Amino acid sequence: MSDEDIAVEVQNRIMIKVGDVDIDLTGSAKDIDSIMQKRIQEESWSNALSSIRSAREIAIAAARRAAEESGLPERGAAFQTLCNNNNLTRKPDQVLAAIQYLREVEGVHDSPPRVLEDLFIDAGMEPPGNLSLYLNRLRERRFIEYPGSDENRKNRYAVLTTEGRSHLDNRSRE
Repeated sequence: MSDEDIAVEVQNRIMIKVGDVDIDLTGSAKDIDSIMQKRIQEESWSNALSSIRSAREIAIAAARRAAEESGLPERGAAFQTLCNNNNLTRKPDQVLAAIQYLREVEGVHDSPPRVLEDLFIDAGMEPPGNLSLYLNRLRERRFIEYPGSDENRKNRYAVLTTEGRSHLDNRSRE
């Protein structure tokens, strides 16, 4: 039997369990993608995503309260730990993480460049040299956006897009 006679069949598997939604699929990537596209359209999928968002918001609020009540962790140390634990060594990734940290952990929605720079300094990290350039490039890559009215379309109101969050998630796995 030669190498040409051997057929390799690749099976993929995806398992998702959220509340009452339980998905366990096995097959080719194309088959799984087709089935998932149909499942995403179902109401139960929307309900599951809503449950995830709600649980996430509750967890963030609890972490914020605990940090405020205990005074720990000190913001600079918390941000530095976030970057270190998630392998965020590149400045653009750190800027994305800083925006996410300020919005999600500290609840700061108006973060002008000096606030971002202060976070880097508090963490004992070198602040980005030209923050506006970093923010513009992140926006061009669709990692951040400026939601809301025209007056909010300034760097200080940046939020991560789905692509930006995905990028940070992928960096933390490297």
